[in-house]
Amino acid sequence: MEIEEKQKPVRLSSAHSRELGEELRRARRRARMSSEASAEAMQWSVGKLSKLETGHRGTSQWDIACLLGRYGADKAARERVMIMAAELDTGNFLRMHNGVPDDLAALSVHERQARGIAVYEPLTIPALAQTEDYALAMTGGPNPAGIRMRRQRELRMLGSLETVFYIHEAALGQTVDTPRVMRDQLLHLTLMGSWPKTQVRIIPQTSHFHPALRGPATLMTFAGPLQPLAYVETDTGVVFHDDPHVVAVYQHKMQYLDTVALDGEESRRTLARWASAYAQAA
Repeated sequence: MEIEEKQKPVRLSSAHSRELGEELRRARRRARMSSEASAEAMQWSVGKLSKLETGHRGTSQWDIACLLGRYGADKAARERVMIMAAELDTGNFLRMHNGVPDDLAALSVHERQARGIAVYEPLTIPALAQTEDYALAMTGGPNPAGIRMRRQRELRMLGSLETVFYIHEAALGQTVDTPRVMRDQLLHLTLMGSWPKTQVRIIPQTSHFHPALRGPATLMTFAGPLQPLAYVETDTGVVFHDDPHVVAVYQHKMQYLDTVALDGEESRRTLARWASAYAQAA
């Protein structure tokens, strides 16, 4: 059995190493193997496996391939994880998806650890604030919409997470599905604004253009020593950044949005006005 060197300092994890660890943890759970059984099969200490799954240490690609073999991982999972294991950890990485990113390991592992999440959307309601009907229209099916709803429930259960949703008023005027769906969505946002540790802030249509208003973004913050993580969704993938120089751009973006967004009460009045308009059209 391999013995961990207790005097060796714990390596500071990165977004990439935590994602890789999450993928390995998922593979182990799918195989229904305990940490103890998995470590014994590899002739490792449980500590080594635990640090690998939390992103606090690395190992060779050969070890990872052997571990996936022990778990009986399918071909798609093996290929996905081995590509990750071979990547250079540059602080910026792309993860492809099939139109709905909610189940990406890089999202779930970091949302569970986050202390704060700030989201900006210029044209749609943020995924973490969508009603099920709105999500169904956005994702195109009950299964991906259900995954999105589960993702929301899991985050609400954390209790300690602080969230800020910056939503451009243009998104309120974009009719997704039907006026009834939009009415219910805007009423839901109004309710969310009263939840503990949750802010819904509307960027008014009258705001002058600024580059920060152009594209969507999400910024996660964590308890120390973990560094902030920013990400941007596209139609087919999600780009993650924990490079400090890149993250600083997103931090400045959120700071600007805070200065131009309506406060909580003004945002609620704006949401109520749009909800009333949709109610009349329903």
